[in-house]
Amino acid sequence: MTLTERAVETEQGSEHVDVLIVGAGISGIGAAHHLRERFPDRSFVVLDALEARGGTWWTHRYPGARSDSDLFTFGYRFKPWRGPSIATSEEILSYLDEVIEEDDLGGVIRHRHRVTAASWSTEDRRWTVQVTREDTGEHLRFTTDFLWMCQGYYDHSGPHRPQWEGMDRFRGVVVHPQQWPDDLDHAGKRVVVIGSGATAATLVPAMAQTAAHVTMLQRSPTFFFARPRTHELAETLRALDVPDEWTHEILRRAYIAESDEITRMSFESPDELRAFLVESMRPLLPEGFDIDKHFNPRYRPWQQRLAVVPDGDLFTALREGTASVVTDTIETFTETGIRLTSGEELEADVVVTATGFDLSLFGGVAFTVDGEPVDFTERVTWRGIMISGVPNMAYVFGYFRNSWTLRADLVSEFVCRLLAHVQEQGATVVVPTLRPEDADMPLRSWADPENFNPGYVMRSMHLMFKQGDREPWTHLLEYAEERTALPAADLDDKSLQYS
Repeated sequence: MTLTERAVETEQGSEHVDVLIVGAGISGIGAAHHLRERFPDRSFVVLDALEARGGTWWTHRYPGARSDSDLFTFGYRFKPWRGPSIATSEEILSYLDEVIEEDDLGGVIRHRHRVTAASWSTEDRRWTVQVTREDTGEHLRFTTDFLWMCQGYYDHSGPHRPQWEGMDRFRGVVVHPQQWPDDLDHAGKRVVVIGSGATAATLVPAMAQTAAHVTMLQRSPTFFFARPRTHELAETLRALDVPDEWTHEILRRAYIAESDEITRMSFESPDELRAFLVESMRPLLPEGFDIDKHFNPRYRPWQQRLAVVPDGDLFTALREGTASVVTDTIETFTETGIRLTSGEELEADVVVTATGFDLSLFGGVAFTVDGEPVDFTERVTWRGIMISGVPNMAYVFGYFRNSWTLRADLVSEFVCRLLAHVQEQGATVVVPTLRPEDADMPLRSWADPENFNPGYVMRSMHLMFKQGDREPWTHLLEYAEERTALPAADLDDKSLQYS
């Protein structure tokens, strides 16, 4: 009997595994790889509410859906990326499929399994997890020694969609990118995309290829950064027949170094970085384009995400006249489009509300510890990996300024180190616990608006846990710091209690 075949034992109506992973996207598949590699004898399953693997890359099916980060850092450290630096959702899903096949993970991933509740029992030293089958409505129960939350950071089923006056009388189609209908045909149509973030930057040039015209309607500007779809260095190394593993590592380091420098400048010399970003856009835009009005935000560079424009495709659409940008606010929808506060009217057949998403704390799962509901707003993070007072539970939350997967890899390696340490201690339970010297520690909000303040973060702060003013009770650090700090983190500094 193979490990996959015996991975789950039936115990009094429950299925028991050593580790239960929630989420089969980038984080969950990566966690499963690390777990299988480090602990080949431990049983585990991966539960996901969606129909197939991929998380974001499964749900986002709008035109042109692609990565906003380079795949040499968004790809896993353990598996070389062989495609273009900026990849389509289909290319990313194929990459994940290769990981699943190579690690024989197909038998442990359960799709359409939505986790609804998780209850910890100190007496039993395990979690009981309630699960609903999305396809049959059947209620299932799993038990596990360790719970690993890899479900991502937003609500896949409920996008953020503001309501504007007059939407009910608009005779055209209104669609959100997160819920893109398969039968939407925008060829020859007038399209208005509301928003100016990474999704809008993807949608506008993709739809402009066949639409009559696409207008990007933004309330305020975003910084855009044109990058080649395929890095010149990658092409050179591949032409020299350099091994894929070497190319992957060299390009990974090159992109990390570039990202580190941009992040450093955003804090130390933001005016210089602003000038660099604005001037790099200027020659790519139509003559006479008002760059200060449309592409020079009020906020500090990297106080919100930089939107990547591969091969400058957005700017190309603007130069060719197939797309345009309007910076204004909406007064009302009309029967045939949108009337703006300035009085201008935008005619539209299709309106795309690329207005973002809302954070979803641990996928909306209801947690209890020894029968008491867990109010996460009263809890403190431990290094952005565990939560104070919550035993045997880890979570993955990636970076804002670097690729998500850079941190997913770091966290996976750390969790495996922690699991080994628990075993070495002769323990079965580990709980982040405030030490006596932390008792009066000032608590801070989940995120600092002066550091990073996009709408989806600001809208959800009241739902999130807190952080302290000292290690190990802080999070949202930069990769430049964590890539050395996490591997060196002290597991015996009394902030983790073993029993």
